[in-house]
Amino acid sequence: MKFTTAILTSVLAASALVSAAPLVRRAKTKMMTPATRFDASGAIYFITNEPDENMVIAATINSDGTLNLDRAVAAGGRGAHGIADGPDALFSQGAIKASAKGKVLATVNSGSNTVSLFTIDPNTPTNIQQLGDVVSSEGEFPMSLAFNGDGSRLCVLNGGQVNGVVCYKVDKKLGLVALPNTLRPLGLNQTTPATGPAGTASHIVFSEGGKQLVASVKGVPPTPGFLAVWDVKDDGSLSPDFKKVAPAKNGLLPFSMTVIPGKNAILATDAGLGFDIFDLKDNNRSSAIKIDNQIATCWSSFSKKTGNFYLTDIGTATVTEVHVDDNLKGSIVQQYPQAPGSATIDNDIATVNGQDFLYVLAPNATAVDVLLLDGPGSAKKISSLDLSGPTKAAGVTISPNNLQGMTTFTR
Repeated sequence: MKFTTAILTSVLAASALVSAAPLVRRAKTKMMTPATRFDASGAIYFITNEPDENMVIAATINSDGTLNLDRAVAAGGRGAHGIADGPDALFSQGAIKASAKGKVLATVNSGSNTVSLFTIDPNTPTNIQQLGDVVSSEGEFPMSLAFNGDGSRLCVLNGGQVNGVVCYKVDKKLGLVALPNTLRPLGLNQTTPATGPAGTASHIVFSEGGKQLVASVKGVPPTPGFLAVWDVKDDGSLSPDFKKVAPAKNGLLPFSMTVIPGKNAILATDAGLGFDIFDLKDNNRSSAIKIDNQIATCWSSFSKKTGNFYLTDIGTATVTEVHVDDNLKGSIVQQYPQAPGSATIDNDIATVNGQDFLYVLAPNATAVDVLLLDGPGSAKKISSLDLSGPTKAAGVTISPNNLQGMTTFTR
């Protein structure tokens, strides 16, 4: 057979297009609505974290901040429950994380010791497609994830017997590619799955400028926990060892971490007290603040509209609004009790049409609570999304003790 120059050129061009195409995997999807909303302002995502199969549940965010369940997508691995009773199976915040700039979503599969990456369709944000292969977390019991500012890098925190951090390049064609010189141990005396909540790792975040990677570790009373801080080089590699930062006096169980904008500081919830403020520049301004009658304040997020932080307590099912002033002094603004016994855990905030909304996973109620943050001290619950009915109808297995995570994406 003779090949003309034109045919060869055409074949080579087609081959180049195929090789340049993203390596998208078709994941099993179960729909929970007759028709996906194409006018959605965004989406929320959390995981079933079931031991037989982990799935990502996606719900559309409507223009008024309310939610509609849309679909469940196989995450490509299995979930796990730490050695403890009740909800908050992973003892963590950040088990699933979206990057608005990168238009990607990542989740841990704690029972498989793996991490999965998905693309997000910005026009239909519940439409997520697995990108590349599921990758090893390079440790055991992965529990928390963090994207850098532009979504080009992802780091994972492992909390099992083999614990520590590792980071990946987010390759828009191949998916997650391990970065050299980022596998760093924490050195915790732990089990797989992790035994907790005390003594477990909790959360991983980048500092505001992306020059530091921070992991939180809860203490084992009376010994306080700490933050582990690695320097991040321009090539994404991490310093060989972490700097250990202790909480202020009376701080005990640092859990979730939320960056305090413009201050090189972190607000960390503290299940043993209320919350801690870590000044990463000048530790003299760090403090530990008590929340009266709290049981286990463990999750947090920040609202740009109100300028305040919102903390959730699994034991009291209460949202606590906190203000941090320019001198890093923290104070309680207001508290918002939710349904008794609902076990409010992971939360995140999304801005929709100029308004901020707080989305709170309430596993004992198999629901997601939606609060409008209309201004400082004036949060108001506007709806609650039922999970049990639609998931059962779609054949998606959920259980209150395993549900975990909360992250948002808006257009």
